[in-house]
Amino acid sequence: MNALDLKRFVRQEAKVLGFADVAFAKAEFMNEEAQRLEQWLNQGHQGQMAYMENHFDLRVDPTKLVPNAKTVISFIYNYYNPEGQQDPDAPKIAMYAYGRDYHKVVKKKLKQLFQKMTEKIGQIEGRYFVDSAPVLERDWAKRSGLGWIGKNTLLLNKNKGSFFFLAEMIVDLEFEYDAPTSDHCGTCTKCIDACPTDAIAESGYILDAQKCISYATIELKEKIPSAFEGKMKNWMFGCDICQEVCPWNRFSEPHDEPDFLPNKDLMDMSREEWYDLNEDAFDLLFHGTPVKRTKFEGLKRNISFLKKTSDKAR
Repeated sequence: MNALDLKRFVRQEAKVLGFADVAFAKAEFMNEEAQRLEQWLNQGHQGQMAYMENHFDLRVDPTKLVPNAKTVISFIYNYYNPEGQQDPDAPKIAMYAYGRDYHKVVKKKLKQLFQKMTEKIGQIEGRYFVDSAPVLERDWAKRSGLGWIGKNTLLLNKNKGSFFFLAEMIVDLEFEYDAPTSDHCGTCTKCIDACPTDAIAESGYILDAQKCISYATIELKEKIPSAFEGKMKNWMFGCDICQEVCPWNRFSEPHDEPDFLPNKDLMDMSREEWYDLNEDAFDLLFHGTPVKRTKFEGLKRNISFLKKTSDKAR
């Protein structure tokens, strides 16, 4: 198969598997991105995410992950669900965590696609990832033209917004490569203005993770700093504020992935029920979901922090 036919084949099979979009970039050292990442790390914006400092050379050079790599294929997988939790006063969960753990769901589909490619082409040297290896997924998606990195530091797509997962496949095959798109944030500052903790730089495009609600509720393993009091906007796991206010998300459409459908009991829980959450209920509600990452103790810490802030406000 020539490079163009191969590209059409991968696009077609990816669509059958449920991917919303796929694009192709040449596998090469990421000079500009390496400089930007080094500066971000030197400024300490990663907080306790020490893993961001590890394997720097792998993050910026795909040929170190897959010898003789020729192409990085980037994928979009939609998770948008307009149906929120029923109690408007209940502690909130980021939309991406409503259903089954995306790492497993999307990686299984990548495995199926890789198998289809080998059946069609023959032996392929390659690896695939879903937020599971030192890969700069947003930068590769940007390079391939799937979108641009917005002022909120998320990948934005003109037709799909940002409520989607990113995944990558690095292979030793050559394709017809796609071109990057331009930045369409313009003069908009809605994400910057809406962030209650000022985690996004005043000019955008830089996120200080230590100020981010998602970081505080998921990555931070110790006590939540008092600086977050009164600013959490009732988020107990993750945060969607900068996505909710982004004008490009008016184009988001509901996903059709059964594994991402939320547990009805979870969506129906009241604020009081969340405040009274015990470990058995936690295990039942979040079995197989991303929320298990915090463990019961972590989620309970977050809920207790929200309750304390709420009690103080009364």
